[in-house]
Amino acid sequence: MRIVEIQWRKSSFSEQSGNCLELAVVGGGVLVRESDDPAVVIRTTAAKLAAFLEGAKAGEFDDLV
Repeated sequence: MRIVEIQWRKSSFSEQSGNCLELAVVGGGVLVRESDDPAVVIRTTAAKLAAFLEGAKAGEFDDLV
C-alpha cells in the first residue's frame, strides 16, 4: 500500500483573518477542510469546485458574509 502525503493549500487572504479553508488534490478529486477542524474533510470534483468558484467570483454568495 502506498501512503500519499496530502499537500494542503490555503489562500494568502486567510492569513489576515485566521479563518481559512484548505484545499488539496488527491487521486483526481479535491479535498476541502477547515484549518481549525482538520478532521472533517469534504471530497468533491474539480468541476464542482470550479462551478462554485465561478459563482463566488460573480457575487452569488456575497449575502452570506
